[in-house]
Amino acid sequence: MAEVKWTGGTEHWTRKGDIRLFLWEKKASTKVPHAGTLFFVHGSSMASQPTFDLHVPGRPWSSAMDWFSDHGFDTWTMDNEGYGRSDKHRDINFDIGNGADDLLAASDYVLEATGVRQLLFYGISSGALKAALFAQRHPDRVAKLALDAFVWTGEGSPTLEQRRKKLPEFLARNRRPIDRPFVHSIFQRDHPGTADETTIDAFADAILTLDDSMPTGTYVDMCSKLPLLDPRKIDVPAIVLRGEHDGIASFDDLIRFFSLLPHPNKQFSVMQGISHASFQQKNYMNVYHILHSFFTLPEPAYKG
Repeated sequence: MAEVKWTGGTEHWTRKGDIRLFLWEKKASTKVPHAGTLFFVHGSSMASQPTFDLHVPGRPWSSAMDWFSDHGFDTWTMDNEGYGRSDKHRDINFDIGNGADDLLAASDYVLEATGVRQLLFYGISSGALKAALFAQRHPDRVAKLALDAFVWTGEGSPTLEQRRKKLPEFLARNRRPIDRPFVHSIFQRDHPGTADETTIDAFADAILTLDDSMPTGTYVDMCSKLPLLDPRKIDVPAIVLRGEHDGIASFDDLIRFFSLLPHPNKQFSVMQGISHASFQQKNYMNVYHILHSFFTLPEPAYKG
């Protein structure tokens, strides 16, 4: 395995009580107008930098943080408690509610450090659940919310149907081991071929540089406790992104969630040729452009 090092950003630390949380920042380019402050929230099986600051030789802009920074966004991400560089010592399974608590501590830090009043949030998979729960609890801190690879009730999800077969194992321990074959399985379970092997290998190197096991809490929540959210209480501008081949949620489940979101500024986007882990897919640039369009959409002149 090639050990991965991250450069070009600034390391930050904050606390949630006595828990240390790691944050990573990349500043906006000064060559373009400032577009906002964007906070990325990672999923169940990888920490933040492998997901959002990945570098793959011959694959331009594999780092979403670099692309959005170059397009005028101050970009931030964090390792949730139990992941990456953040503390892992508590004897808990680090579930989605705990991850939303992390986002409160992180937003405290980022809002104070930057002086902005609200953040743009992007969450993927269980990170989307964490971001949505945070938005439900603290809508005043959310300028816009992007939910990728999201699931609401779990009805009709082939991925969760298979995952539930291992629920007793996840309930029995707080962490589950991961390795290179596991990372490859993420890209094989829905529709093989949507991501190239070089990118998957680089992703695996980055993930395994920081962790050899992952918390079970988000898996337990997604297999046995959904729904965790009331969409009628998420009153912020929002976009729901669904990969064409993603098995984490059925189309009908997401449409029902989307229909109940109360804010008039909302979008639903199906991403062609994409399964799970959209930033590591062959069509990743499409994802960037969809998000950029949503995040930079001008405020409407008429709100009647």
